[in-house]
Amino acid sequence: MEAIILAGGLGTRLRDVVKEVPKPMAPVNGNPFLHYIFEWLSNYPVKNSVFSAGYKADVIFNYFNNDYKGISLKYAIESTPLGTGGGIKYALSKTIEDDVLIINGDTYFPININHFIDFHKNNKSDISIALKYMTDFDRYGSVKMLNNKIIAFNEKQYLKEGLINGGIYIVNKKAINFNNLPEIFSFETEILEKYVHQGTINGMIFNDTFIDIGIPDDYKKAATIL
Repeated sequence: MEAIILAGGLGTRLRDVVKEVPKPMAPVNGNPFLHYIFEWLSNYPVKNSVFSAGYKADVIFNYFNNDYKGISLKYAIESTPLGTGGGIKYALSKTIEDDVLIINGDTYFPININHFIDFHKNNKSDISIALKYMTDFDRYGSVKMLNNKIIAFNEKQYLKEGLINGGIYIVNKKAINFNNLPEIFSFETEILEKYVHQGTINGMIFNDTFIDIGIPDDYKKAATIL
């Protein structure tokens, strides 16, 4: 299995506590946050990964180089911001397999990747999304699902309980025609919100720990949890 790691975040909301590095390189207990993602990936048959990077990509390369934890690394470095979709499209051009795992580099959600791959293949999904059940939240949009099929993505609002997009995907490159999309676009708007009506997007719920370091309070909690 090949993986794309989205590591181009500016981390503007973390600037007061983390400076001079991309958000996924924010230090946690003496290691960059990405280190923990690779510790998780190394337990599964992910042998090749592509970093989708932009802001201070040299910091990522200088730390990880071309191999880390036994995983071979390539780099898709954006000279100008391409949006989440454009970054994924560019990184996909450096992959070989039809099904590619895509991971947000600023969230830690150590799901069982083998189970996720089996789910994706058994359901013949165009896109599969790892979902997390949450309570009392307003920071994330929610996902509506019926019999494993995602039927709607809802805007952020307070919910007592619901499912959120955990930021881990498997995308089938043959099912999604990236060539017809522009260089700069949003993965969420142009792919997820459109294919939920046109194609097959399935969701699998996982109960694993979910850490998002996007805001200072949660970043500080990551040190304790990890």
